[in-house]
Amino acid sequence: MKHFYILFGTLSLFFTLSVSAQSAKVIRVEDGNTIVVQDKNNSLITLTLAEVLCPDATKAFGKKAKKYTDAEVLNKVIEYNIINVDSQKRNIAIVFYDNKYLSEEIIKNGYGWHFKEESIYNFKILNDLENYAKNNKIGLWNDSTIIIPWEIADKVTGNRSQLSETRDPRR
Repeated sequence: MKHFYILFGTLSLFFTLSVSAQSAKVIRVEDGNTIVVQDKNNSLITLTLAEVLCPDATKAFGKKAKKYTDAEVLNKVIEYNIINVDSQKRNIAIVFYDNKYLSEEIIKNGYGWHFKEESIYNFKILNDLENYAKNNKIGLWNDSTIIIPWEIADKVTGNRSQLSETRDPRR
């Protein structure tokens, strides 16, 4: 039943996205949760994936997260919908490829954390997938050197809700 729930949630998000989605080819992967696409007008657009946070490419496990995203979408045509432009002027986007939601795949395979503060579409599904990866020590959950970004903010500010006010965890 759980697999049906995840499939149903992903399919409903896919159909919602399909109404206003744009197609583009992924020409570069900056890090695990940032891709550069080329649209039909040959414009380059940098997209930061919604609902997921990956370690920076320069940090522990970041190179593995980037390599995973490379393998999944580099040189593929994806469907995306920009759902927000954040305070750093980044395009936050939902990205689908091969009928899969990229953020979901990254979380499920342990290459990123569910960014709960920004999760608006698949909160329960992504939370369940993150717990599954964590409980089974998949990917970054099997690396004892990984420090979860908001745990650093907790130590610095004493308040997780101040994370977005103190510094952006995506960079």
